[in-house]
Amino acid sequence: MLRKYLIPFSLLIGLLFFSAPDLAAQTKKTREQLEKEKADVQARLLEFDKILKQTTATKKNTIGELNAVTRQFQTQNKLVNTLDREVKLINQEIKETETKITSLESQLKELKAEYGRMIYNASKLNRGLSIVSFVFSSANFNQLYSRLMYLKQYTDSRKQQAAQIEKLSHQLAEERILLDQKKADKEKVLVEEQQERAQLDKMKREQQGIVNTLSSKERDIQKQIAATKKQQDQLNKMIKQVIEDEIRRAEAAAKKDNSTATKSSGSSMPMTPEVAALSNSFAGNKGRLPWPVETGFVTQGYGTYPHPTLKGITMESDGVDIRTQPNSNVRAVFDGTVTKITTMPGFGGTVIIKHGEYYTMYSKLKTITVKSGQTISAKDVIGQVATGANGEAEVHFQTWKGLTVMNPSSWLTSK
Repeated sequence: MLRKYLIPFSLLIGLLFFSAPDLAAQTKKTREQLEKEKADVQARLLEFDKILKQTTATKKNTIGELNAVTRQFQTQNKLVNTLDREVKLINQEIKETETKITSLESQLKELKAEYGRMIYNASKLNRGLSIVSFVFSSANFNQLYSRLMYLKQYTDSRKQQAAQIEKLSHQLAEERILLDQKKADKEKVLVEEQQERAQLDKMKREQQGIVNTLSSKERDIQKQIAATKKQQDQLNKMIKQVIEDEIRRAEAAAKKDNSTATKSSGSSMPMTPEVAALSNSFAGNKGRLPWPVETGFVTQGYGTYPHPTLKGITMESDGVDIRTQPNSNVRAVFDGTVTKITTMPGFGGTVIIKHGEYYTMYSKLKTITVKSGQTISAKDVIGQVATGANGEAEVHFQTWKGLTVMNPSSWLTSK
């Protein structure tokens, strides 16, 4: 008869603490990734600002300046988008926390109600008798033992539920504090986003002002592009000549030594074990090569494409132009041998470095600190960047595999 009054332990076991789909770990990872992305973008913007301030006194409305401002605008826009995503993530976290609080409140209410029912059942069972009277009023020894076991079970259950109520109340209080923190975080990010949007609008106006000025000079710009294209063709002609000479020398050396070297399909370069090892090492580092300058950003990309802001203007380049700070050191991106040092119209000092069957080229240098035939390692300084009449310090960088030009951006580490 006593069993029907015992506390339903299956219910106690079922009333576990809130364990809705726990996305805390996943949310934390997403938040950390977002924070890292934001920090990276902010670091890039500081780099932009530092470099562009170097030309404040001398900058003019040129395509180079427009390209730099456009890249800065794109990066600023990326920051604003990142902040917007952060706000959305915080909103999601707030919603999840509010749902958790509601569930905790419901469970706490149920636990307290169950606790009350347990006290009522115990009172009803002993009919108001004291614990001692309840035990010793047993009709026989078996009933006495059963009542003792019941009291032990009752006491343990009561302690367990009291502990659950206390722990759940504490968890609920912590979640409410966490909710307040998340709401404060949201307000902070919203203020930051508003400030960065204002900066974005300012950059947009600056960009549009340069576009308006250059749009009225389309004919002059087309002439400049044509002149640059002619200089680029001369540069590429020189590079191909250098590579062809290297291939002929390698073939002659292989023939003289009766070498068993194989030929590369990309360049017809005899592949001795040494050349093959260096080539494979270079190829294995695709996407991980250091930039030829420590700080900078690409102002003109590889390939042929319409200008992103100037209508009717097509850009064309077999390499990338990297804007950096005046007098910056220019570095080799990989181990190799200096193959050619020369000066080219429109590109200034130029260095070509051989990496097995691969070649890298560095132009627009004002000084060169290496010699032809010199063996160098990755990040060794080969010269200093030149600064143009408009105050723009840029290095022109190209990558080749044999006689085939490649996109340098796919070889450099991402920024």
